[in-house]
Amino acid sequence: MTTGAPTPPSSVRPRRSRPLRFLPLGLAVWVVLEIWVLIAVASAVGGLAVFLLLVAGLVLGGVVIKRAGRRAFRALSETLQQQQGGVPPQRGGAAEGNGLMMLGGLLLMVPGLISDALGLLLLVPPVQKALGRYGERAFRRKLRKAAPGTLGDAFQQARMHRPDGKVVQGEVIREDTPRGPDGTPGPYPPLNR
Repeated sequence: MTTGAPTPPSSVRPRRSRPLRFLPLGLAVWVVLEIWVLIAVASAVGGLAVFLLLVAGLVLGGVVIKRAGRRAFRALSETLQQQQGGVPPQRGGAAEGNGLMMLGGLLLMVPGLISDALGLLLLVPPVQKALGRYGERAFRRKLRKAAPGTLGDAFQQARMHRPDGKVVQGEVIREDTPRGPDGTPGPYPPLNR
């Protein structure tokens, strides 16, 4: 008999993946390395030069993020205009590296010389293309491994097209769904036979 009382939460916690388990340690090592490099460079070239480098990174990062945001907005506007005109949207073009450009700008804005170097590296177009291809392959691999009923499965189903490129609209009908006398699914109790 059910009383309607909520069941107590399980005492078993879900296991975190290995990268998530070591993320706090990785961030701590990153911060220590950044501070060590700042101190080493400041002792070699002077504190004012390091301060100016950090300010320049902050300004350059803001400019890069602003530019990438404008490019992304422009690409979105063009895509929406093409869809309203009946023209299928084109893939690629100026909008391809915006995410990595924004990440590069963010790394430039983070105080530290290692993050600045990584941010500048992400602004190089061949590096953006290589990382983009790697990310796309990794994403597709994850989608192929996704179990049925997960978000990855939903992405796979969303890409079902007819040969002419149109999306097939439909509804999933389960066999175990109770049906009414007219055959429509609904909150009807199952028929006793």
